[in-house]
Amino acid sequence: MASCLQASVTSLLPRSSSSSGRRNSKAFRVKAAAKIPMPPINPNDPFLSKLASVAAQSPEKLIARPLNADTPPYLDIFDSPQLMSSPAQVERSVAYNEHRPRTPPPDLPSMLLDGRIVYIGMPLVPAVTELVVAELMYLQWLDPKEPIYIYINSTGTTRDDGETVGMESEGFAIYDSLMQLKNEVHTVCVGAAIGHACLLLSAGTKGKRFMMPHSKAMIQQPRVPSSGLMPASDVLIRAKEVITNRDILVGLLAKHTGNSVETVANVMRRPYYMDAPKAKEFGVIDKILWRGQEKIIADVVPSDEFDKNAGIRSAERV
Repeated sequence: MASCLQASVTSLLPRSSSSSGRRNSKAFRVKAAAKIPMPPINPNDPFLSKLASVAAQSPEKLIARPLNADTPPYLDIFDSPQLMSSPAQVERSVAYNEHRPRTPPPDLPSMLLDGRIVYIGMPLVPAVTELVVAELMYLQWLDPKEPIYIYINSTGTTRDDGETVGMESEGFAIYDSLMQLKNEVHTVCVGAAIGHACLLLSAGTKGKRFMMPHSKAMIQQPRVPSSGLMPASDVLIRAKEVITNRDILVGLLAKHTGNSVETVANVMRRPYYMDAPKAKEFGVIDKILWRGQEKIIADVVPSDEFDKNAGIRSAERV
């Protein structure tokens, strides 16, 4: 750019060898500099902007400059020399990227939460409890009148083989959070609801507790965690705590299922498995979500009425 400016200014100077012409060259250069056509300058490039400003105001600083091998050209006009390069601006095709999402897609639990669905699909370990309680609190804050749907497929505080994976307090924490909600809570069992997960299934709003036709529910006594090399006194303390948790669990299940404490305690002596019809009979759920089943049952006419409409009389009446 500097060479172009120098060539342009030089071409405008008068070709005279007299001393008077050389004395007046400075004034002529200043006058001619205003007529030099300036190329478009990137306003985001401070180096070119500064150079163009100097060329427009004091072109003599850019002409007949001494050569200095130790300093890059034209950097001495800056108070604090900085060489900056501006990247080329590439205009992307709108048609190519018009359908590309501007932000990353949300994770699956967030998408379910947007539909006011809380999915419990793991044993009740601390990380699961933290997430579920936070989601329940958020949904109540978002709208305290809309219902909350809890889908359950969990083995509670134990694994499927009965080994303890979480403290009983994890299940009680979610239960207490449910009891504090102002919203209706619709619970749905979509696989298995074992132990404390069965308690959460039965703790939904009455009339809004559902179960898929091939799901399983099971209630059992809490289990003592592995004692290892603990002293006998510590093992006794843990055993007493487990008995206390068992009594609390029995009382809560009796409350939500409508059975007596003695009935629940009796069936919980050993693992008590229930399919959907049995869970409905025991009071854990209210309805079975078998598509069309309730409508089909409602349309079935009782046998006596069917015989009467068909003109058939029973043998006892003949």
